[in-house]
Amino acid sequence: MSILELNNVSYSYDGRRRVLEDINWSFDEHKLYAVTGRSGAGKTTLLSLVAGLTNPTEGAVLFDGKDLSKLDRYRYRSHDVGVIFQSFNLLPHLTAVENVELGMRASGKRIGHRRDQAMELLDKVGLDESLATRRVLKLSGGEQQRVAIARALSFDPKVVLADEPTGNLDLATQNDIVSMLGDLADEGKCVIVVTHSPEVVECVDQVYRLKAEAVKAKKTRRRQSN
Repeated sequence: MSILELNNVSYSYDGRRRVLEDINWSFDEHKLYAVTGRSGAGKTTLLSLVAGLTNPTEGAVLFDGKDLSKLDRYRYRSHDVGVIFQSFNLLPHLTAVENVELGMRASGKRIGHRRDQAMELLDKVGLDESLATRRVLKLSGGEQQRVAIARALSFDPKVVLADEPTGNLDLATQNDIVSMLGDLADEGKCVIVVTHSPEVVECVDQVYRLKAEAVKAKKTRRRQSN
């Protein structure tokens, strides 16, 4: 069974303007997905639905086979799904490691030795101790995105959502971030990336394309780790 499913999902604003219509998609663990489409196609709306921030007008979003609208969505967002924002959404006056620790505390999960675990996560995304203990304002855009990834992983979610995670980055850093997201999928997580980038689309396992007139899915190949 897929970890996430969209069953006949539609969404309308004010009951009139329909953004999404009859979407039937499934997302599995151990896979990296891309959701793409032109501006206004409904990518942000779709991300909000999968993140449990809003309910579909019609149909249902299922998590582990259960209707997300009937679950404790605060618990879902703080335990089961981690979100990586394009604008990072970090607290600039805190250090990188403090931002990751804050994510752990906000989840409500009992996590021992938070500082040690936060440092391990930052090391995993390529930030050494000198960068981990630096205030976020002193970090580059690529380094801040790495902090955002570590924070999203801080409570070990099953699903990772990334909203244009490479949109503000140079090509070399973009490649590093996409590689990291692929590694997360290889480790067992379901990773869903909303992106405009053709380079990112070429690196995922499956692409879902949103269009005004239709919703299409396309499978691609990604190199799997041994």
